[in-house]
Amino acid sequence: MTSPSSARIVDSADVSPDATLGDGTSIWHLAQVREGVKMGENCIVGRGAYIGTGVVMGDNSKVQNYALVYEPARLADGVFIGPAVVLTNDTYPRAINADGSLKSAHDWEPVGVTIERGASIGARATCVAPVTIGAWATVAAGAVVVKDVPAYALVAGVPARRLGWVGEAGIPLVAADDGAVWVCPSTGARYVETDGTLSKETV
Repeated sequence: MTSPSSARIVDSADVSPDATLGDGTSIWHLAQVREGVKMGENCIVGRGAYIGTGVVMGDNSKVQNYALVYEPARLADGVFIGPAVVLTNDTYPRAINADGSLKSAHDWEPVGVTIERGASIGARATCVAPVTIGAWATVAAGAVVVKDVPAYALVAGVPARRLGWVGEAGIPLVAADDGAVWVCPSTGARYVETDGTLSKETV
């Protein structure tokens, strides 16, 4: 395992020697980090969380207690995974093949969830692969995501639907007078909506 001296791994965690952990990363009690995982700097993996084989996590990402991040998930920098979140990897799950034989790793092709920079997945939400969660989007607690989520979108429900927009501070945006511009009530940052997508206004 490539693990700088500043990485913290508690005794009860199960971390593969083939995992790579970035500087300042913490792996907490009963967490499991599998072979080939590549984790950036200053990540946190909470109690009982599972990080599957070959998962990639960017810098400053957090996986809260008992979340399940199945391979081949890809998490960018600054991603938040709430408690008991599940990122799936099997589109058509079965324990056995049609002939009744037990399925093995060779009988299916894993597909992953991609989560872009700064996005947050609320507690007990499920992302059904293959889906992409756009940058700075927020998935509400308990939601079930079955299709791609645009950047800055706030989605909730089963299946998840867009309820509004959120800014980079994570706070729901409010519409400006012209209807095409959205404003963060916390930071004053402005965002422009065009054909169902949102982008941050540049100064």
